[in-house]
Amino acid sequence: MNTEEVAKKLVDYCRNGEWMKALDDLYSKDIVSVEAQAGENMPAEMRGIDQVRGKTAWWEKNFEVHSAKVGGPFVARDTFVVQFDIDVTENASKKRMQMSEVGIYTVKDGKVAREEFLPLAQQKE
Repeated sequence: MNTEEVAKKLVDYCRNGEWMKALDDLYSKDIVSVEAQAGENMPAEMRGIDQVRGKTAWWEKNFEVHSAKVGGPFVARDTFVVQFDIDVTENASKKRMQMSEVGIYTVKDGKVAREEFLPLAQQKE
């Protein structure tokens, strides 16, 4: 698959909430995944499909997704960008929140080799 085909397929999976299926079908076994910051028990950077599957399983276990708007993909050369606007509730705290971020993806040999997430900057009031 070329970059545009991978990008479109990833967006389709995300729109359907099929996060693990996207990993299984589209991600390199050597994937590098980078979040904007480290979590309490999770590093900002994960390497390898098993670590990324673990992060995704953690997300699915700890958050209830009410809705997810997935924009894009925006594609050039070996890179594409997807915008995510997600309405979630954290299961432990029952806190509902809206999250906006973009994922920047790099494709190599027909698979996602790198993803990096950048959150929307907070507006000052």
